[in-house]
Amino acid sequence: MSDWNPDEYVIEPAEGKDRFHDFALPLPLMRGIFELGYEYCTPIQSGVLPLSLSDYDVTGQAQTGTGKTAAFLITILTHCFENPLESPAQPGCPRALVLAPTRELALQIEGDAKALGRFMEETTMAVVGGMDFQRQRDLLHAGPIDILVATPGRLIDFVNRRDVNLRHVEILVIDEADRMLDMGFVPDVRRIVYQTPPKRKRQTLFFSATFNDDVMRLAESWTLEPEHVAIMPEQVTTDRVEQKFWLVSADHKARKLVEFINRAQPERMLIFANRRDQTHQLYRYLVKHGIECEPLAGDVPQKKRLSTLNRFKNGGIHYIVATDVAGRGIHVDGISHVVNYDLPEDSEDYVHRIGRTGRAGAEGISISFVSEDDAFNLPALEDYLGRKIQCTQPDF
Repeated sequence: MSDWNPDEYVIEPAEGKDRFHDFALPLPLMRGIFELGYEYCTPIQSGVLPLSLSDYDVTGQAQTGTGKTAAFLITILTHCFENPLESPAQPGCPRALVLAPTRELALQIEGDAKALGRFMEETTMAVVGGMDFQRQRDLLHAGPIDILVATPGRLIDFVNRRDVNLRHVEILVIDEADRMLDMGFVPDVRRIVYQTPPKRKRQTLFFSATFNDDVMRLAESWTLEPEHVAIMPEQVTTDRVEQKFWLVSADHKARKLVEFINRAQPERMLIFANRRDQTHQLYRYLVKHGIECEPLAGDVPQKKRLSTLNRFKNGGIHYIVATDVAGRGIHVDGISHVVNYDLPEDSEDYVHRIGRTGRAGAEGISISFVSEDDAFNLPALEDYLGRKIQCTQPDF
């Protein structure tokens, strides 16, 4: 810490905004926040941090791209820093556990934790399926781990082998609970939660984009008198994202997409299709027409998926064609455009998709192709967004 002067991190008070300075965070953590360029808290951070830093259980309702990952990581890192263990923890005995539905999201959380805690002694590790099992096992045995980020299936494998002991977990985070439910992970998550201390003896932070009856039941089961913080979808979808709905026949979608890319040359764009086969078919069509891109779907090998994400982040490729589940792991600032090649059947997925752009205060553009097939999904989407959708012809 000797080579950093906290006085360099000057953020002026602003009406209606909270600064990270306002939460008396540990100095090494503040340095990590400073190095990442964070200035003011997002709404979900402003709502969650006063509660979570005071050890309350929290249920948070927010879309992707609102800053909830940083909110729970700041809470965990602060807790570990301010409550040092009297003796080092045993290998495989994490102090905090973060459960995520997809490998990409878990790895993204791991990366964010390491970036925020780069000047702290707390250690973070992710265990996920689709990657070298023995290597992860060796790392678990190599030394104490403060923050363990995991997908449910792989974590159960390690728990069953006694490579991981969850009896000492002090903070449990369940991220994207609605997606856990959709993907059928709830029985696995329930088994994992029962391996942690009772909810009276741990802090639980529970996040979900939606809180229907099923999600509410999960929240009630796993949290203790939680404080609820809700950031409504409209704040995510309309403030910073210009939304366009283009009438395009199903037969002409691919050609229109190529024309748009060649004319607009978006800096960084995500293209969403509804199915894996559509993703690969569209990827091949774009490549055939001279557009460099990569597919991202559940059947793409994990090593390839990570390579694709890294190239996308670093500007090696400008376009990714993705399914909704694979797209959940894409947390990249600077995405200028999101294209809904197909309108999603679930209106909530629309919000998740366009939430990939317009992040970190930047503006973004979403373009949805509406064909004769997609039109059936419009009424439900209008109800969800609370407004009438105007469909127009492409503006070129």
